[in-house]
Amino acid sequence: MEEIKIMSWNVNGLRTRYNKGHLDWFLEDEPDILCIQETRAAEEQIPKDLDGYHTFFSSSDLRKGHSGVALFSKIKPRNIERNLGDGKFEEEGRILKADYGDFILFNIYFPSGAGTQEKLQHKFEFYEHFLENMESLNTQNKNVLICGDFNIAHNEIDLENPVRASKKAGFLPEERAFLERLLSYGYVDTFRMFNKEPGKYTWWSNAHNLRAKNVGMRLDHFFVSQCFKENVISGHILSDIMGSDHCPIDVDIVLDR
Repeated sequence: MEEIKIMSWNVNGLRTRYNKGHLDWFLEDEPDILCIQETRAAEEQIPKDLDGYHTFFSSSDLRKGHSGVALFSKIKPRNIERNLGDGKFEEEGRILKADYGDFILFNIYFPSGAGTQEKLQHKFEFYEHFLENMESLNTQNKNVLICGDFNIAHNEIDLENPVRASKKAGFLPEERAFLERLLSYGYVDTFRMFNKEPGKYTWWSNAHNLRAKNVGMRLDHFFVSQCFKENVISGHILSDIMGSDHCPIDVDIVLDR
């Protein structure tokens, strides 16, 4: 049996995190795989001097300095795609699909939908496309892990002010329904496999010292397909790691190798 630690973090600007030393914990802990969202940089601007890691990037072709995802992996994937497998949304730099043979890992930075009705509609279209692909993989009994900034809090336990938040992007009933559909396809929220407590958040607004007050939302998730559920042995929120307005999350999985 082989144990693998996989981490996910919306860094809100990878160059800033790197230059300010906010990635020092990663260089010390050396997880097997780190998935990063919101790099906000072109590939040539992203630091690559991380010994022992295979590095993969997807950056936005539409808006420079916007979105972007990265993957740092000690294990070399068999295949990498910058979309869900069909080419759609690749130009937005939101998706990395890594096929490791034993399992498929999706690192995704979902649209926030905040600000305008047009942006919210785009988020709905992205989620519809995502869910269609995840349903197909589930029917094939694929071992799947999905991680990233989903930009949706699922249940009232996942945020501090659900009544107020239910009127804004991130906790709208229509958005929460997307995560319900994902569960209905057999996927499982790994954090809630191990922790049912309230007050466990992954994002806090930078305003009004809200992180210190722990007034936040759980927007970052790992979901696992039903057939791969028993391979997940732990899941955590690493709220003590600072730098971004999000904190990292992780899972430990075991493989028959």
